[in-house]
Amino acid sequence: MAFELTEDLINELKECFNSDDQNSRILDLVAEIPEQDLSVILYELDTDESVALLDILSTEKSALVISELDTDIRLKILKNYTPEKIAGFIEYIDSDDAVDIINELSIKTGEEVIAFIKNPEKADHIIDLLHYDEDCAGGLMAKELIKANLNWTIDRCIEEIRAQSKNVDKIFSIYVVDDNMRLLGILSLKKLLLADENSLIADIYEPSIESIESYKSGTEVAELMQKYDLETIPVVNVQGKLLGRITIDDVIDLITEQADLERQMMSGISNDAEEDDSVWLLSKSRLPWLIVGMLGGILGAQFIGLFENVIHQVTAMAFFIPLITATGGNVGIQSSSMIVQSLARDSSYVGMEFDRFLKGFVVSLINGLALASLVFLFNFVLKQEINLAITVSIALFCVVLVSSFMGTITPLILYRFGVNPALASGPFITTANDLLGLGIYFSVAHLLYTF
Repeated sequence: MAFELTEDLINELKECFNSDDQNSRILDLVAEIPEQDLSVILYELDTDESVALLDILSTEKSALVISELDTDIRLKILKNYTPEKIAGFIEYIDSDDAVDIINELSIKTGEEVIAFIKNPEKADHIIDLLHYDEDCAGGLMAKELIKANLNWTIDRCIEEIRAQSKNVDKIFSIYVVDDNMRLLGILSLKKLLLADENSLIADIYEPSIESIESYKSGTEVAELMQKYDLETIPVVNVQGKLLGRITIDDVIDLITEQADLERQMMSGISNDAEEDDSVWLLSKSRLPWLIVGMLGGILGAQFIGLFENVIHQVTAMAFFIPLITATGGNVGIQSSSMIVQSLARDSSYVGMEFDRFLKGFVVSLINGLALASLVFLFNFVLKQEINLAITVSIALFCVVLVSSFMGTITPLILYRFGVNPALASGPFITTANDLLGLGIYFSVAHLLYTF
């Protein structure tokens, strides 16, 4: 049965903190709750209560809860612990998660934590991983894995697995290496168990295996794992030596973070912002694109002023300004969103711009004709002036085509220059299409009413 966070549970926990037998009562309440759900509970408690709860739990369980927390909450909690205590938590956390925590601490505290880690192998793993950027394959990988030498017998391999598995929570695969630690292939547990104990690993392993270099980006890792439906992928250096492994849970975290960031950028939030951030940070993250939108509105007002004489001739034209701008904005966002999604799924998408653009042009052509026809029919039924009906219809058709083009080409250009294409799906494209839409609308009106 799935855990459900309730207000009654939080209130009961808060009451326990003030009772004489708080330890036993709290343990009774949270004993069966998984670490992932315990971390959710901590978001509802203040820092002192969170620390008190973690102190009651075993060090291992507290460590796993801490590894599930967001950075801001985790830092507030860890400030209440000494470097030696934090090192105690690190002992129970995979090396990749441990590095994330240490990178969040100050340099001085992080170095002290590493110095207090009792397991020298764990400390070495963490030091190795600190050299990698957090968003590349090296930064995502964990050093804990199961490996077997090509020349081992089955009997020896099983003994080695028993020794190595002490540091590995989940055994997905056994990686086969040579004497120089170069990755050669993979060994399935089924073949290992069914093989004769005197057989060699060389006789039963699979030489074909997907791997990724440590310098590759997290996006490339996600694409490769999705393409081949992998639960884990080994990481190698440029010489092909086995360095670590990346598990699917780390990739899901990365994809979720990227999706959150792109969604914020598409909605006009310039920085990674969380609901519990300070008022100043939230304001700063939203204000830049609001200013862009405001400046676009001012420019639009000035633009309309250039065609004041046309509006004086046909006052009813002003009624259709919202229709033109809204349609242009919607079409642009639809087109850019499709391109951004395609780029996120497949980075090779940029090699097929013409085919995609041609398809998008045909779609916008059909949509433009449909919308223009509906607007013309609407004006005809309402017995509007025929010239006005023609003007609005032609302008709307042109706006759909131009907005679709802008929505398609803008994210591709941004991607080419290394800028996040999600920017093209937010206020940027909306403001640009508003101005283009108004320009097209009044230009068509000027031409039709002049001639």
